[in-house]
Formats: sequence, C-alpha cells, structure tokens
Amino acid sequence: MGESLHIVCPVNVFFCFTPRISSSARLGQNSRASISSITKKPSSSLISLLAAIVFARGNSYETSRRIIIFIQSIFLWLILLSRRRFSASPSSPPHSPSAANYVGVSGKRRKLLWRRDEEDTQRRRALAEALDMVVENADDGFHAAGTRLCSLGLVGMLLCFADRGSFRFDELRGIIIIIHGLNEHSGRYAHFARQLNSCNFGVYAMDWIGHGGSDGLHGYVPSLDHVVADTGAFLEKVKFENPGIPCFLFGHSTGGAVVLKAASYPHIENMLEGIILTSPALRVKPANPIVSAVAPIFSLVAPRYQFKGSHKRGIPVSRDPAALVAKYSDPLVYTGPLRVRTGHEILRISSYLMRNFKSVTVPFLVLHGSADRVTDPLASQDLYNEAASEFKDIKLYDGFLHDLLFEPEREEIAQDIIDWMHKKLAYGNLANVYSQC
Repeated sequence: MGESLHIVCPVNVFFCFTPRISSSARLGQNSRASISSITKKPSSSLISLLAAIVFARGNSYETSRRIIIFIQSIFLWLILLSRRRFSASPSSPPHSPSAANYVGVSGKRRKLLWRRDEEDTQRRRALAEALDMVVENADDGFHAAGTRLCSLGLVGMLLCFADRGSFRFDELRGIIIIIHGLNEHSGRYAHFARQLNSCNFGVYAMDWIGHGGSDGLHGYVPSLDHVVADTGAFLEKVKFENPGIPCFLFGHSTGGAVVLKAASYPHIENMLEGIILTSPALRVKPANPIVSAVAPIFSLVAPRYQFKGSHKRGIPVSRDPAALVAKYSDPLVYTGPLRVRTGHEILRISSYLMRNFKSVTVPFLVLHGSADRVTDPLASQDLYNEAASEFKDIKLYDGFLHDLLFEPEREEIAQDIIDWMHKKLAYGNLANVYSQC
C-alpha cells in the first residue's frame, strides 16, 4: 500500500480521484477544533444572551459588538478549560487520526461517530469506484478504465480516458489538475476532461476530504488549509511522475479559493504554469452579520452541526435543466445543509484572499457569470484589477450562472480555457527564447 505505482499505458489523461487523505499529523494538529461539549449552565446562559442580542437590533452597533466579543472570550476560556480536562484524563487514548478528530467526546460516542464516518466513507468510495465516468463513444473512441492507485499516501481511483489512436506521452502540451467545488466531486468533470484530452492536455483530479470517495463525513471539511496542503502534495506527485511537462491548477467555486491560496506559496507557484478559476469564492458574506461574529465559536463547539439557514439548494447554478437534475440526483453530491465548521472555513479563506489580492503574482485566468448568485462576480473583477500578476486575464459571461462548465455553452467556455493555456504556453516559450539571447 505504501509504494508508488506508475502506470505506463498509451493514454492521454490521468483522472485520479477519491484520494484517501494521509493525515495523522494533520488531524492531530486539528484536535483543538473538535470540542463538542462544555459546562451546561454557562453555555445556556451565553446562548440566552446571544439571543437577546439578535432581537435587540435597535441597540447601537458598538454595544452589540462589545457584547459579542465578551461572549467569544468566555466561550474560548471554557473551551480551553475543557481541553485541559480531557487531555489530563488518564483514560484518553493516544493521538491518532481518528481519535484526534473526536477530542472532547466520550468514549462510546467517539466510537459511534468514528464508525459512522467510516461507513459513510466506504459507501461513497464504493459509489465512486463503480461510477461510469465516461460513456463509451464509438465516434471519438473514448472509453473509461479504472485501477487502484497508491502513491504518496493518496489512495484512489485512477481513470484512463484512452484514445484508440496513436497518442504518445511526449505529445502532451500540458497537464491540468482539477480541484472541484464545495459539495461536489471530481467525477463531474469527466466531460471537461475529454475536451482537454482532445487538445493534448492530460488531466488529474482529486476529491477533497469529506467529498466524493474521500475519507471523512460527507460535506464536512475540518479545515480548508488541509485541502490546500493536499493540493500542493498532489501537484508535487504529478510533477514527479511527469517531469518537464507544464502544469496548471483548475479550481471551481470554493475549489478556486483553495487553488488561489495554494498558489500564494512560492514553492507551489514555482511548479505551476498558471491557474484557472471559475466562479471563485472570493467574497463570501453570510445573510446576517451576527453569523460572522459567532461562527468561530460554534465551529469549535458544534463543528458538524448542519446550519439550515445557509442551505442554498434552491438557488439555480445552471441554466441547463438537465444539468441541475444530474447534479442533485448524484449520490456523491452532498445536498444537505452546510455544516458549521465548513461554513466557517469558507468565510475564513475568502477573508484571507480578499486581504491579499495585491500579493497575487501567479499567472491566472478567472471566469465568472454575471448572474451568479452563489459567488460574487465583482470579487473576481477586483482580483483581476488588484493582482500583481504580469500575465492575467478575466472573462465575464453575461447572464451565466455559477456552474460555468455545466451551462448550455459549456463547450465554448472550456475552449476559452484551452485557448488561454495555449496562449500562456506560447508566452512562456517566447520568454525563454528572450532570456537565452
């Protein structure tokens, strides 16, 4: 299981998904974020006080802000006491990925949660492995084949979209790594992969933790920083297996935020030819400002709680009715209410990115629909205006919705992405020529 497999076959895309996250150290660092219970009396009184704030909207903003800061301080103090109590307990198990994720939970409940998560993971992984990602097409000669892949701690399904023609690895123009959006999975991008394939671009893709066939509770992301780190590790793996081939990162929605933050690290940017962002989650604001204030607290106290007020399933994300039916009937797409910790992580990463637009130097293409009601197209315009990148482009599609690659014009949008990658590769080659003169 620990050794690296490199499959050599006449294929023009590696579509890798359902990675198993190797995260003993990662989840160990996150143990402080899983306290699920504190002393009942202080908790109930603080919640009552919070309710009073919500109803007292006529009070001054400054008074409400001070009370909220006071509540946060008390909550954090109680959580620290709880952590000390649990860590001092002689019956506490040693640190492990599973145990660290349930710190502060009693032994029986911890086992129950762990078993439930494992059952959920195995169910989704079986669905992912059995899913036909590409339907055989006699006209273009594409078919899907699968095998197990174990490399660098990532365990998943490797799909080869193989052209029955005489494709060679040395004909690859580049490789694009797909990072999907919130609540979906990498298998939804098979059609996009085929179009990239036809233009001599290889494709890798991975599922986040808690998504698709990956480990974790469905729809629950303990930290988007983990997803950023996994993206960097996956890129390193791809570069190692494909030396000398230019690599692009593609991210949709929250996946776009992940890609942009990953590319902000110099060692990751240096491995990239550029990044492509569709409908990136760059300016995310909850409906009520109170939510932003209390999210850090409740993401610690009740991280898995499903916040029904955030449920956006009713908001259309495509103008293609068939695409909507396909998305919401897909068993690997999470359609439940947003989990508290996941929502807090989205607010946190978007806030970080908004503060650091001017430090963006990676070459990028950002695409957004002007009628998107899930993420803000004006934030994409701000990114383009403020970023320090020398090579950057933006395309705004009038009247288009959130899931651009599932709009009726998906073929044209994909071609815009391919054209930009060709343009970037030509620019890079020209720059290399001038540097050698």
